[in-house]
Amino acid sequence: MNHDHSILLVDDDPDLLRLLTMRLSAAGYQVSTADSAEAALAQLAVSQPTLVISDVRLPGLDGLQLFDEIRAQHPALPVILLTAHGTIPDAVDATSRGAFAYLTKPFDSHELLDKICQATSLSPGAKGDAGGDSRWREEIISRSQAMADVLAEARLVAATDASVLIAGGSGAGKELLARAIHRASPRARKPFVAINCGAIPEQLLESELFGHVKGAFTGAQASRQGLFQTADGGTLFLDEIGDMPPALQVKLLRALQERTVRPVGSNEAIPVDVRVLSATHRDLEVAMAEGQFRPDLFYRLNVVKLRLPPLAERREDIPLLAQHFLTLLAEKYRKTLNGFAPDALEALVAAPWPGNVRQLFNAVEQMCALATSPLIPLTLVQRALQAESPSQVLNYANAKQRFERGYLSQLLKLTAGNVADAARLADRNRTEFYRLLQRHGLVPQRFRDDATPEEASGQSDTKSPANSNT
Repeated sequence: MNHDHSILLVDDDPDLLRLLTMRLSAAGYQVSTADSAEAALAQLAVSQPTLVISDVRLPGLDGLQLFDEIRAQHPALPVILLTAHGTIPDAVDATSRGAFAYLTKPFDSHELLDKICQATSLSPGAKGDAGGDSRWREEIISRSQAMADVLAEARLVAATDASVLIAGGSGAGKELLARAIHRASPRARKPFVAINCGAIPEQLLESELFGHVKGAFTGAQASRQGLFQTADGGTLFLDEIGDMPPALQVKLLRALQERTVRPVGSNEAIPVDVRVLSATHRDLEVAMAEGQFRPDLFYRLNVVKLRLPPLAERREDIPLLAQHFLTLLAEKYRKTLNGFAPDALEALVAAPWPGNVRQLFNAVEQMCALATSPLIPLTLVQRALQAESPSQVLNYANAKQRFERGYLSQLLKLTAGNVADAARLADRNRTEFYRLLQRHGLVPQRFRDDATPEEASGQSDTKSPANSNT
């Protein structure tokens, strides 16, 4: 069999790890191993496998706690639990909470392979990017795990007709994600139509959505189709749905329930076949509590909710995005621009970016317009940001304890595993930084671009401050 899937095995029994690694490798799977939940979480911070197989009994955090962590951080990642007879009730409980399956030790090899086949066939990597087809998400530039998790869920939900509510700050890329879902869906060959519900006056918004007949209102000199009809067979994206006026919310709900629209001034209901994706930067639950958004419409739209992380939560994407924007804009302005000076790039990475990706694009465009040399200097970055020194952003004291592991992982990704640079960005001395890494089982070698297979899998020893030149 030929499998394009990777499996993370977690067990503190080295003999069982060796045996399972041999069997699964022989079956064509790529296998990595961890001897504790902490080591597994450290590996997941570097790269995400297609499937995790974990023993329930582990030193430190047990397999159930590992499952809970995976479920919270990577909800689309399937987990198979291995359990002894005494822990079956716990495993059954975990399965009811979302674990893909559990097997009792000693388990049958064929049964394990069957479960793995089932789990990987449902994994988003099985039908999406694993096969090399990433065209559906080609507009989304990212290498962060946070975005990978969102895209994994988006790839799963794209195959259905479920309504999706995309939450995220202004400029985070909500429409790009909606377009990606449409391209990955069975409706991809039909229209994708987008409208910003907060940018159009209420009187015009109803006509834009549902259409109107001739003479329906002053200026309606001819009948016109609405966007529901324009998107028939395809996808309608309602951006900033939280800004839709309450009176129009009622009419939208009726259209979604009855799958028909009634143009303004008409008594005729027209059937439509449209999948609705919506997005908002507002907290709709607060809006409901304040009487500004209808609960019945909320539940109709919020069948699946995807949250786009702000740019500040995926800083490893900033150099990638900045260079991508610079390349595009250099061509637009017909300039020779090769990149950013090291201190300029460091300032970009450290900035708060409340306006998210859109703000980054606008900042890079300003730098590009004003640049007089092939390399963007720090002065242009500071002018675009109009901010003081960004060192406070990466000061470790400001990072909350619950995000400590993710914060350290981000620093190691940004510095390609260079502990000295990572410690400097975190404003910590190297000895203390190593202690923090060891507490979370993070091995710097895994984050290096030139890591050997042994280093990438965590089989080499972690260097200590005494014997490391990192």
